[in-house]
Amino acid sequence: MGHQQSQEHQHGHQHGHGHGHGHGHMDFAAEEMVEVLIAEGELHEGHTRQTAAWLRELVDGPVARVVDVGSGPGVAACLLAEEFPAAEVVALDPEESLLALAAERAAGLGVGDRFRTQRAVLPDELGDPGRADLVWASRSLHHVGDQQAAVTAVAGLLRPGGVLAVVEGGLSARHLPRDIGIGAPDLETRLEALGSAAYGSMRAELPGAARAVEDWPGMLAEAGLTHTGTRTFLVDLPPPLAAEDRRRVLARWRLRYGQTADAVGAEDRATLDVLLDPDSPEGILRRPDVFFLHALTVHTGRL
Repeated sequence: MGHQQSQEHQHGHQHGHGHGHGHGHMDFAAEEMVEVLIAEGELHEGHTRQTAAWLRELVDGPVARVVDVGSGPGVAACLLAEEFPAAEVVALDPEESLLALAAERAAGLGVGDRFRTQRAVLPDELGDPGRADLVWASRSLHHVGDQQAAVTAVAGLLRPGGVLAVVEGGLSARHLPRDIGIGAPDLETRLEALGSAAYGSMRAELPGAARAVEDWPGMLAEAGLTHTGTRTFLVDLPPPLAAEDRRRVLARWRLRYGQTADAVGAEDRATLDVLLDPDSPEGILRRPDVFFLHALTVHTGRL
């Protein structure tokens, strides 16, 4: 929040979800960015539900309040409301427009009576959402210059026995075979390398940026929590993808191209133009070999 981003959108650089409005020469309009945020959250629905089932086993006592730190338009927050039907869910995000979308989504899904939003900025402006039994921080804390300060701040939202779940790390998402029949093979590998460089630049430019070993269990312990486990969950949507999932993957790729466009070579740029063309038989919307495979790691600590 602040420079910490919503859980769905801060990983557009393929370390998941810059501020999220594109890098390179492509600048995304607000409505396009929202499409990407929603697509990202919906593609990871299985991961969110799997993780929630595990977290139910870790929390000491009933779950009466869940706080989503970096909720964006509320896709995961609403899923958490469904997974914890007796809990109030509080969505925290620095962007008022995204919080409005989160509240609208919750109302549409019938969980609005247990759902509220609050503007918050990490690490110093979290406000008082109320003590939480579960705090969910998915791919958001690494957008704070001082990551330890971010972990400590969100840990401070827990009630005794409550659990903090930090989703950080894992493996980058993949969507296509190594050789797709156009352009040079290993396109995704090259884009991942560009995304990694962009991520490093983003981290270096954050206010108060401090290099630290990204030992998330160690950071949980430094924040006063007991490490209760680390697990990696696989999101595996094999080909052929359903039409709505193809559209979500296309939204991800449009963001990926926008963030790396200035650094992409001419041959790869031509390949990307084909993949992003909704009318091309070799594009993402029409290829039979498009899939979605992503491994996300969850670190948990209890107060």
